[in-house]
Amino acid sequence: MTETMPTLAKIKVLIVDDSASVRQVLKEILESDPQIEVIAVAPDPYVAVERIKKETPDVITLDIEMPRMDGLTFLEKIMSQHPIPVVICSTLAGEGSDSALAALEKGAIDIIAKPKLGAREFFEESRVKICDVVKSAARARILKNRARRLQTSPKLTADAVLPKPTSHALIRTTEKVVVVGASTGGTEALREFLEAMPLDAPGIVIVQHMPEEFTARFAERLDKTCRITVKEAASNDSVIRGHALIAPGNHHLLLKSSGARYYVETREGPLVSRHRPSVDVLFRSAARYGGRNVIGVIMTGMGDDGARGMLEMKQAGAFNIAQDESTCVVFGMPAEAVKTGGVDRVLPLGAIASEVVRLCH
Repeated sequence: MTETMPTLAKIKVLIVDDSASVRQVLKEILESDPQIEVIAVAPDPYVAVERIKKETPDVITLDIEMPRMDGLTFLEKIMSQHPIPVVICSTLAGEGSDSALAALEKGAIDIIAKPKLGAREFFEESRVKICDVVKSAARARILKNRARRLQTSPKLTADAVLPKPTSHALIRTTEKVVVVGASTGGTEALREFLEAMPLDAPGIVIVQHMPEEFTARFAERLDKTCRITVKEAASNDSVIRGHALIAPGNHHLLLKSSGARYYVETREGPLVSRHRPSVDVLFRSAARYGGRNVIGVIMTGMGDDGARGMLEMKQAGAFNIAQDESTCVVFGMPAEAVKTGGVDRVLPLGAIASEVVRLCH
């Protein structure tokens, strides 16, 4: 008698969008992944509610601009009454709008920036990324029962952007630099981390996986709520006390040094670990140019971006911290960094900022 292997349950998705063409194309894209099943589509939140009553989805993709009820209002109702992982799919996200940032603050797991024109071409080109975002959102709900992930395409490493460090000859300096990597759930994690930083906090360089033209607005909002200065990074920006630099969307961000001065460089290049900006690229540059003068932090996110780079930083003398599972939206990137051996300490989100400050002093 032949035994059959148990099949993994598919991720059930509900698509909510007022455009019939977007609903159709997005359904085709998602169902091209064998792990995903679209159980229903809805033109507005009222229809979506009736669908949810019949069968609860694992993930909802949600437009912001819709008739009868806008997506933000619906999102708020979902999170207060029946929390379900939500991925925003909106033209507003492409503009880095306040609405898209508000969606993340209200509990959305991630953002897909939908173009106003050429939606079919965009979805086709972004097929793998869109499916990965939905699977990441589903995983955020089932942290204790992590499903096996399919590797759908080869992933480049940081070698594609920057060679490995060949020596660790850097001397220890009085100034420390903090490098941070985050993905799914990272916008709120970074807000809590940065708002806890004192005025004389060490210079901070951040990669958060985020759409292009979105990071500038994200940095502006953080700058208003934090004691330190927060801005979107530009090439040659100095890394100094009381300042945090966030990688611009669709550009890698590297830490560089010239004598005792640390600065950043933005760079185009291929996707690394399926991301641009990539945490691995930032961490490798920190290993190469910062070594023992670096504190590394890896936060919530799906996948393994940052794990290799964090190990390289540790080998170069850096001290590394990972966010713990209980406070992560998705314990993917930190778990991989721990597994790889690059982490010195695992801490809950609320304790990371104070530990970073202590280590730097």
